[in-house]
Amino acid sequence: MNLFPDRISRAPFTKTSNSLDGDDEDVWIKMVEEAQSDVEQEPILSSYYYSSVTSHRSLDTALANILSVKLSTLTLPSSTLFEVFTSVLQESPEIIGSAKQDLLAAKERDPACLSYVQCFLSFKGFLACQAHRIAHKLWTQDRKILALLIQNRVSEAYAVDIHPGAKIGRGVLLDHATGVVIGETAVVGDNVSILHDVTLGGTGKQCGDRHPKIGDGVLIGAGSCILGNITIGEGAKVGSGSVVLKDVPPRTTAVGNPARLIGGKENPKRVDKIPGLESGGVDVEDDGADLGFSKWIQNIKGKPGDG
Repeated sequence: MNLFPDRISRAPFTKTSNSLDGDDEDVWIKMVEEAQSDVEQEPILSSYYYSSVTSHRSLDTALANILSVKLSTLTLPSSTLFEVFTSVLQESPEIIGSAKQDLLAAKERDPACLSYVQCFLSFKGFLACQAHRIAHKLWTQDRKILALLIQNRVSEAYAVDIHPGAKIGRGVLLDHATGVVIGETAVVGDNVSILHDVTLGGTGKQCGDRHPKIGDGVLIGAGSCILGNITIGEGAKVGSGSVVLKDVPPRTTAVGNPARLIGGKENPKRVDKIPGLESGGVDVEDDGADLGFSKWIQNIKGKPGDG
């Protein structure tokens, strides 16, 4: 999905064998089977699994239910949220399609993901992303007060703060997710992996369109800050702890503070695989990102050994 054709230089983009296409119709059936298996192993959880998964006929009502329970408060009852969520999901089936792709992404890319049902019930990055999809739909319908309320509850419940105006693609993995902040005019493409403590924010010097545009298949390492209306080209990687203030070309790797391209600006090292579709983070051996990037930064500055 090309959410910003005027911003991304699109070299040929071929998916790996991890392709998610064509599998999403079986996700709900598989989830129900996994839930039944889990209950056989842990009968004490039968009521929880029944109310959360097996009592529902489809993923949309199950998703509306779990989000309404997780995000409800004493003054914002789950019944009210369930009504809102169900209404949005019924009129916007593309949200469920994206949710299925996100489940597939977690199962394929996160080694800690045991099953689809585990992700659905327990992975706050997945749940926060689906709540955002609903809030974004409400935002586009000019129901901004309700959209912002959902954003606020997601931030309080999951420590994930995504403005409802932000556009997020399919097959997105928010791994761990704690501390993720995504601004109003940010755009995140398909098959993107984002680790915890990542900020897609503004510089404080711009108004209007002021947040990053993340291309398809990008991997963003933990603790990274990508600031301003800049483009991270498709298939690129951003190393953990990096501060990115300028465009990153497609299929390159940026690391450091301020971020620089591995291999240099004139002849950057090219990424062979689609990083957003791979499990794990930036390859520290290949990308020189070990030791907190300090050794690599010293080398590119020509000051080896200078503390």
